[in-house]
Amino acid sequence: MSGTTLKFMMAILMVLDHIGYFVPPEVGGIFHVLTRCVGIFFCYMAVEGFHYTRNRKSYLLRLTGMAIFMEIGNRVINWLIQNPAIVVHNNIFLTLATGIAMLYLISLVSKQSSGLKKSFLILASILVLALGIIFTEGGMVELPFMLITYLCRNKPKVRNVLYLVMSVVLFSMSFVSYPTLYETLDMLAYNSDFMFITVLPFIYLYNGKRGMNNLFSKYFFYFFYPIHLWLIALLSANLL
Repeated sequence: MSGTTLKFMMAILMVLDHIGYFVPPEVGGIFHVLTRCVGIFFCYMAVEGFHYTRNRKSYLLRLTGMAIFMEIGNRVINWLIQNPAIVVHNNIFLTLATGIAMLYLISLVSKQSSGLKKSFLILASILVLALGIIFTEGGMVELPFMLITYLCRNKPKVRNVLYLVMSVVLFSMSFVSYPTLYETLDMLAYNSDFMFITVLPFIYLYNGKRGMNNLFSKYFFYFFYPIHLWLIALLSANLL
């Protein structure tokens, strides 16, 4: 499938992940597990976009601009709602922009002849990774995933092994044994970052082609993400 087709599929799953206000907790937990591939797939496509774009600086600036736009929009929506139980805090654009900034710094290393400059760029990329893990949405999963995807782009077997190792590490970090199996599974449904590995089938469905290539396909996903979150929040607060 083309990148556009797969991203439309992910957009549908994205909505399921964010409608927790309107479904029972048990259903919401199931949706949460089934949609762990969504954000990570958009990270994969961001790495693809970084590889193919003719202007990496412009790509980074566009993601950064969307991160700022969404942060402002989140604050406006939260001000309108003024309900601590309904708060929009998501901003995957900030995560993507941080990841692309990291990859941009890494891509400059090979272009430098000076060992000092190479060391500086490597340290800068490590700093961006560390700060991103701390301060961005899903950064602990998505930024290492983007790094692995970029460095192993032509080594899918190595990439998949590293994905699996990362999934096992995340599982070991989140697993807690509760008195009953139900409670344990419920905990894992909530702490399910390790399930990012479910993105692999979708990566293999991707045929490497962009698909639809027009203004609509280029900007639809940029605006669908924040708008659908804001609409869900306003609906849940009975403001629409």
